[in-house]
Amino acid sequence: MTRPFRFGVVAPITTDLPTWRACVRRVADSGYSTLLMPDVPQWQPAPGPTLATAAALADLRVGTWVYASPIRPAWMTAWEAHSLSVLTDGRFELGIGTGRPGIEDELREKGLPIVPPGERLGQVRETVRALRDLDGPDRHTPVTIAVRGPNARALAAEVADTVTFTQMPDEPRGEIARLARDFLAVRDLELALHVPFVGDARAPFMAPPGADPAAVRAADSLAILPDDPAAAAEEIQRRREEIGFSYFVFGADFADKLAPVVAKLAGR
Repeated sequence: MTRPFRFGVVAPITTDLPTWRACVRRVADSGYSTLLMPDVPQWQPAPGPTLATAAALADLRVGTWVYASPIRPAWMTAWEAHSLSVLTDGRFELGIGTGRPGIEDELREKGLPIVPPGERLGQVRETVRALRDLDGPDRHTPVTIAVRGPNARALAAEVADTVTFTQMPDEPRGEIARLARDFLAVRDLELALHVPFVGDARAPFMAPPGADPAAVRAADSLAILPDDPAAAAEEIQRRREEIGFSYFVFGADFADKLAPVVAKLAGR
């Protein structure tokens, strides 16, 4: 089955509120599916109230990209996700993973326990289980899980609606393509791709500060798209045809530039 394209924008509040509100409305008007929030306290207000605000501003889906499971109790994340699903009339998507690189330092700063990777994955499982209990038989909050290792991929194949693969910016596409194809051989579901680079520009909150677009391009990485919208649209179609990615997530800095791509491809 060929899944229709959809597109998301990661848009933390890095400006004044009127500018951010205008960005939310432009994202919706441009045909993007989802406005997404990272789970980084230094960048913005908490994801829950921020996403509720975005959903009230425009008719689009909202979601986390992605909650770090070691930061909060599983039941609290599940309760917040279910509440957002209810308050947005089913337009919320829970994105969750075991934490970005360096999460241990953040846990120490907050006085939280350093949770081993295997336990973090257990927290993801418990969060989804608690969310399904809260949703009950009449609601299904979509879940996106960020994965890499075999245990994480197995969990996602069991409980996720969408999967995204964590990757280093300069990682060659062949490895991620292999992970995607192997995953789809187990379960056919939506694959999402995190794209922090367009041309020579980097979305500042989606890739490490020192990442070099030239090195990313030289590696033929999936983390970058061409600067030209027509070429970007062709490459996106190639990635769906050859690998299976149909959901593409960009930084807010690129939302206007890639709006022609979204207008051409969204829903097709």
